[in-house]
Amino acid sequence: MAFLLQLPSPLTFRHPPLPVFRSPTKASLSHKIRQTQNSIQLSKWVNLQSKSLNFLLSGSLVLALSFTGVGFAEGKVGVNKPELLPKEFTSVIDVAGFLSDGQEKRLAQEIAALETDTGFKLRVLAQNYPDTPGLAIKDFWKVDDRTIVFVADPTFGNILNFNVGATVDLDIPRSFWSQLAGKYGNIFYWKEKGEDASIESAVMAISACLREPVGANNCSEVK
Repeated sequence: MAFLLQLPSPLTFRHPPLPVFRSPTKASLSHKIRQTQNSIQLSKWVNLQSKSLNFLLSGSLVLALSFTGVGFAEGKVGVNKPELLPKEFTSVIDVAGFLSDGQEKRLAQEIAALETDTGFKLRVLAQNYPDTPGLAIKDFWKVDDRTIVFVADPTFGNILNFNVGATVDLDIPRSFWSQLAGKYGNIFYWKEKGEDASIESAVMAISACLREPVGANNCSEVK
């Protein structure tokens, strides 16, 4: 996905002002340091989420980032089990046993209604690495630009992982996914409420978000 940065038109000054140099105050320096630290922490988190999702789906980890940002290398472990896929199509695949049959049915019904109403396709894979169908789910679900693949796996602590199609990414602010993971995916939440509660809450929050009219403030709150 490519992003274009539109620069403002150049301004022409008849008499360009001379630059004024001021020594930075302690307060401004402290503020800039905090901004830099926050930016670095966010970058590390985004990299971790991206790497972890690829790891969970492909079953191979070449390079990842820990929470401290320290890189480590692992050999490919080659875990990929398409035989774990069901024989018939379903939007909810639970190979970890997190959900009851009734919960799977309710989630599948909610996802079907969401797809009918909005055209967006939500797909849920609940797994516990290394028991994963792997990248075979891409063909099984016919993943495209309007698809959200939600992988529920507690391997990396936060149980909520998302792969978002390009069209979805245009309509839904990226901050929504981080807020969603922070609210319902953190280890304290699913340890207390259960993995099933995290999955159900996340699906309902995504459904509510996708039903909101697209605008400046859509999906600003995780419901």
